[in-house]
Amino acid sequence: MEIFAIILFGVIFIAILRGYPVAFTLAGVSILFGIGISIFAPEYFTFNDFKLLAPRIMGTMKNYVLMAVPLFIFMGIMLEKSGLAESLLETMAMLFGSLKGGLAISVVFVGSLLAASTGIVGATVVTMGLISLPTMLKRGYQAELATGTICASGTLGQIIPPSIVLVLLADTISSNSKASNVDVGTMFTAALLPGILLVIAYIIYIFIYANLKKGVAPSIHAEEIKAFKGKGFAGRVIKAFLLPLVLIITVLGSIFAGIASPTEAAAVGAMGAILLTVIQGKFSFKILKDVLYQTSHLTSMVFMILLGATTFTLVFRMLGGDDYLVQLITSSNLSPMLFLFLVMLAIFIAGFFIDFIEIIFIIVPVVTPIFDAFGVDMLWVGVLIALNLQTSFLTPPFGFSLFYLKGVAPKNIQTKQIYKGIIPFILIQLIFLVLIVLYPQIIYIFV
Repeated sequence: MEIFAIILFGVIFIAILRGYPVAFTLAGVSILFGIGISIFAPEYFTFNDFKLLAPRIMGTMKNYVLMAVPLFIFMGIMLEKSGLAESLLETMAMLFGSLKGGLAISVVFVGSLLAASTGIVGATVVTMGLISLPTMLKRGYQAELATGTICASGTLGQIIPPSIVLVLLADTISSNSKASNVDVGTMFTAALLPGILLVIAYIIYIFIYANLKKGVAPSIHAEEIKAFKGKGFAGRVIKAFLLPLVLIITVLGSIFAGIASPTEAAAVGAMGAILLTVIQGKFSFKILKDVLYQTSHLTSMVFMILLGATTFTLVFRMLGGDDYLVQLITSSNLSPMLFLFLVMLAIFIAGFFIDFIEIIFIIVPVVTPIFDAFGVDMLWVGVLIALNLQTSFLTPPFGFSLFYLKGVAPKNIQTKQIYKGIIPFILIQLIFLVLIVLYPQIIYIFV
C-alpha cells in the first residue's frame, strides 16, 4: 500500500517538472490513483474514501488565517501603483549617493521597505527594475551588480513579514504538525530578525565589492547631491519615509503587539494602501479595477493549487504514505540534522524547477510529520524553509525574479548578465541559511 503512495508522489513530481499545470496535476493524478486503486486493490483504498475530501476542501476555504492572502496581495499591488517606491528610491539614492555603491545600497534598503509593505516579489522586482535599473546603468554601474541587486532585493518579500510565503508555510505546518507554537503571527515574529540581518548582509557585500573593484559602482557627483539637498529636502525625506513606515508599523505593530490577528492586520493594510495611493494622487477607479483583477487572478491561482494539494494529501495519507516515510526515516538511523540537510537540499534543488507555492504544498506536508517524530521545533524549520524558498526566485532556469527583471530590463541587458549577477546573492543566502542552522536562537530573540 505504501508503495502506491510513493509512486503517486513520484508521478506528480515528474508531471510538474514536465510543465503540466500544478493545481490540476495534484488533484487529477491523485483522484485517478484513488479510483484505480479502489478498482484493482479496494482493500487499500475505496471510492467512499473520497467522501473525506469535501469537508477538507470546505475547511480550507473557511480557514480564517488564509483570508490574509488576498488582502496582503491587494495591499502589495495597490502600493505598487501608489508611486511610493519611486520617491523612496530617489531620496535614498541621494542620502547614500556619496558612497561607492550607494545607489545599489539604496535599492536594497528600498527593496526591504517594499518587502515589509507588500510581501509580493513580482511587484517589487518589476517596480525596482523599471525605476532603478536604467538609472544605475546610466551612472556607470556594472550590469551584473545592478541586476543582481534588484533581483535579490525583490526576494526579500519572501522572508520579511508580512509575507505570503510565511502565511502559507505557517498554515501548512500547523495543519500537518502537532506543534502548537506555529501560527502566522509567531512565524512573522521569528522571521523578522533573519530578514533584517539578510538586508545588512546584502549591504555589506555591495559596499565591500564596490570599494574593492574599481568602477563597478561609482558614487553620485557631489554637485548633484548638493542640488537635491536644497530647499525642501527635509520635507521630501519625511514624506518619502513617513508614509510607508506608518503602514508597516500599523500592520506589523498590531500583529506583534497582539492587538490584531494577521488577517485583521492585512485588512487594515489593504485599506491603508488605498489611502496612501489617494494621498499620492495616483488613485482612480481604473487603477482599483486593475488591482482587484490582479488580486483575484493571483488569489485564485494560490487557492486552486491549495485545493489540489488538499486532494493529494488525502490520497497520500489514506495510502499510508506519511506513516511509511516516518517509519523509513526513523528506522534508517538518520540523525535529525542529517534529515534536515536532506530536506533543505531537496527544497533547494526543487526551487530550480518549480514554484515556491508548489514546494510548500507538496514537500512540506510530507516532511512535517517526520520532523515531529524527531522532536524538531517546526517554527525553526519553518523559518529555514522560508529562507531556502527565497533562493527559488533567483536560481535559473526558472527563477521568477530573473524573468520579471528580464521583462522590464533594457534590450542591451543579456540573460547571462542577470544570471551572473545573482550568484553572489544566492551564496549569501545559503551562508545565512547555514548560520540560522548553527545558531537557531537568532529566530527566538523577538518571539
